Amino acid sequence: MSALLLSAVATLVFCAPGYPGGAGDAQPFVDQFASAAAASAGWPKGSLAALYDPTEQGGLAKLGNADAALAFVPYAFFVQHGAALHLAPLAQADVVGIGTQERWALVAKTGALAGPASLAGYTILSVAGYAPDFVRHVALAAWSLPPEVRIEPTSQTLSALRRAVAGEQVVALLDGTQAAALPSLPFGAQLSVVLQSAPVPVAILALVDARLPAARAHSMQAGLLKLGHAAGEADTLGQLRLQGFVPVRLPGAAAPP
Repeated sequence: MSALLLSAVATLVFCAPGYPGGAGDAQPFVDQFASAAAASAGWPKGSLAALYDPTEQGGLAKLGNADAALAFVPYAFFVQHGAALHLAPLAQADVVGIGTQERWALVAKTGALAGPASLAGYTILSVAGYAPDFVRHVALAAWSLPPEVRIEPTSQTLSALRRAVAGEQVVALLDGTQAAALPSLPFGAQLSVVLQSAPVPVAILALVDARLPAARAHSMQAGLLKLGHAAGEADTLGQLRLQGFVPVRLPGAAAPP
């Protein structure tokens, strides 16, 4: 696929399936981020646009457009779709209250599971349920899951946990923030973390299908790594719960596509 011309406007697509927030609510913040990122990279004003989509299919559709040169996505999305979209990571997000990495936790009713074989007949519910490759081969890589286990997406984590406590054959796979909140739940004592993932990135900002010339991609990478240090940039990042970006450090089992 031909690279975008240096003078063309590139688009950065934000896609966060399963997490709250509509496209209209987030758009002003991603617009401000795009302006700050372009300035930090030394790009001309107005040369980077941004779009936000809270759905997997909507995000994939936007990333299929020829001007979609950059993607900012959760690590689960990167694992599930990175190869097909030819995503090449430029930087790793440093998220407020989490950092650059997190551990995912499989949570079940206390005493319900004795090991991976016990999951036969169960449904795993998660904000990352749209990404079964991530669930099976990254978050729960330490277990060989029975083939009949169902993996389903949900944005209703509390409902999933209540169903588990009620004795339904469901378990919840929680991200780092959700897992940290377990002790505060009124029924938290009835739940147990039965498995944790190795540390994985929270989110990745990646080049899409080599749609930028190398020099432009490198300048964006350098700009991202220093973003947040100039006046006003911290506030712009904070609106998206970001502290900045760091060099990419992917788990050994998930090398860049």
